Amino acid sequence: MSFVEHEFRIVDFQTEGGVVLPEVRIVYGTCGTLNARRDNIVLLPSHYMAALDGYGWLLGPGCALDPEKLFLVSTELFGNGRSSSPSNTPAPYDGPRFPVVTIRDNVAAVHRLLTEALQIEHLYAVIGFSMGAQQAFQWAVSHPDFLDRIVATAGSAKTYGHGFVRLEGQIAALCADANFSDGDYRSPPRKGLEAFSVVWTGWLFSQEWWRAELWRIENPAWTRLADVIAHYRTQLIPDADANDLILQMRTWQSNDVGATPGFDGDVERALGAIKARVLYMPSETDLYFPMTEARYEAGLIPHCTLVPIPSLWGHTAGAGVAEEDRKFLNDQIARFLLDPSADSSSI
Repeated sequence: MSFVEHEFRIVDFQTEGGVVLPEVRIVYGTCGTLNARRDNIVLLPSHYMAALDGYGWLLGPGCALDPEKLFLVSTELFGNGRSSSPSNTPAPYDGPRFPVVTIRDNVAAVHRLLTEALQIEHLYAVIGFSMGAQQAFQWAVSHPDFLDRIVATAGSAKTYGHGFVRLEGQIAALCADANFSDGDYRSPPRKGLEAFSVVWTGWLFSQEWWRAELWRIENPAWTRLADVIAHYRTQLIPDADANDLILQMRTWQSNDVGATPGFDGDVERALGAIKARVLYMPSETDLYFPMTEARYEAGLIPHCTLVPIPSLWGHTAGAGVAEEDRKFLNDQIARFLLDPSADSSSI
């Protein structure tokens, strides 16, 4: 079953940084069956540059999310090229002039979408991978009574220093192309886009994934390491706009639940205030979101179950790219969603 695509518009949207955008739009999709009690709604916020179909690994026969039992809402982050982005916003906020939007800005906009357009007052769960996990944590902090539980795979509640520097390096690789022209390029800065993609690929999988040449499983047609590099150099995020890529990296860098109003920058206090049940599933070999960060954060959340994904597939383990990871994720998430201890009702 596929998502039915919709669009939600907000006039005079004020970003956390103080810029007022005359109009923003959020692309979203709905799928499944809303029950009479309206208590079976699951939100799936998108990950980096992803669209509505970014959670296909959780949907389908034998998977954790059954559209026959759940009403699913999938939303697309600002900056993905379809929701409001540098590439599709008119002057004076076009291209590099589009303001940095935070994870909280995205959550605030989607909260309005849910409450105003869909008349939703409560969520059964928020499930997110990577930047989707960042949003899930922010939902639990910003709207503690709006949801019963969250699932966060391969993503954290704050971007710590090492992650910030990693993203800064990837931005620098893209911007080093002379054709980038400070974001006012007339044609795509191809060299910069390819440099960004190769750097990103080096972080995407674990060191052991590369040593064991697990790329042969991903694509049996690849017979040499050069084939893998050539593929990701141009096909990591095909046809992506450079300014859109940078905006979402800036959003990623700014992620910090401690900066939520009322917590004065204290991430530990913000995590300690979470009321929802949390299933926290880091990848054991993630270079973006290392296990040390997950253990630190999980220890601060009152009702948190930490279940590491035993995988060599690095960051991609959180999206079930490998068959064994997909099964592990679906089994764990399905069990968690059906646990009646997380709220007063169960599906």
